[in-house]
Amino acid sequence: MKLAIIGSGNIVEEALFSMVPIPNIELKAIYARPHSKARGEELAEKYDIDEVYVDYEELLMNADIDTVYIGLVNSAHYDYAKMAILSGKNVILEKPFTGTYQQAEELACLACDNGHFLFEAITVLHNDVFDTMKEMLPQLGNIKMVQCNFSQYSSKYDNYLNHEVSPAFDPDSQGGCLRDLNVYNLFYVIGLFGGPKDFMYFPNYGWNGIDTSGTLVMRYEGFTATCTAAKDSDSDCFVIIQGEKGTMKINGKPNLAPNLTIEYVSGSSGKKDAAGAVVREKVVNEFVPDKPHHRMTREFMDFARMIDAKKHDEMESLLDYSLEVMKIIEI
Repeated sequence: MKLAIIGSGNIVEEALFSMVPIPNIELKAIYARPHSKARGEELAEKYDIDEVYVDYEELLMNADIDTVYIGLVNSAHYDYAKMAILSGKNVILEKPFTGTYQQAEELACLACDNGHFLFEAITVLHNDVFDTMKEMLPQLGNIKMVQCNFSQYSSKYDNYLNHEVSPAFDPDSQGGCLRDLNVYNLFYVIGLFGGPKDFMYFPNYGWNGIDTSGTLVMRYEGFTATCTAAKDSDSDCFVIIQGEKGTMKINGKPNLAPNLTIEYVSGSSGKKDAAGAVVREKVVNEFVPDKPHHRMTREFMDFARMIDAKKHDEMESLLDYSLEVMKIIEI
């Protein structure tokens, strides 16, 4: 994969660091807006990138690339991705995918119709814990409850309270907690169970109308999934899948997925606890994945592999998840 990096912000440097151990990614170019050219040059030197561009069209026309990674503000995703696809490039688009479902569907159709690859860079779908959850899910029996929480106090929230608005808290930049944090919870639920029958979002709004925290409730056949996220407060983070025959739980932030505890019911002791509940005997398995170079490394390894091996079917499966998520976060 011959890759151009589009952007020069914090997420771009994280992405560049995550790619260091991946031998089949060639970093050929980086684009920075004119006022950020010095930052682009700094990243190019640090990560041995061949060329620096301040004109996006020029990069698409002249750089020796087949793929772009777009790590710009959310509101720029659609336009920059569309230009790249129309220029014959594959696109890796930082989450959240686009502003609307219609935009996401248009990009997906454009890429597929022209034989190009289009990915959303969402770590949830590219980690060993999620793979294990998909494999072991049937052993939980009929699912009865799903609960997710990703709450962390934003480093930019104090400034926001003083009316200093960064893109993450700017409605015009398509910011907000649902798109920034709750999207991770959503990918666990939709990645495991598909799209819901219906859903409703209960946000807490800040002074400029942005959702600074909120809970999304999704109804499925036989169970309800609740996804809570916050940028204005913090708490323990987790993902819990609860079934008649067992439970699986991630203890930690959903974008990191540091572990997975799986409990299977093996029988009944015939006893009751102090609250009057039947005490069931359980087998507990702990899965702790190998620590990655960076939380984003696996996704870029997967993207490079699919592009190099022309695995369009795998890409289309991932796109289906992104489109289902967009139906919800457009609200």
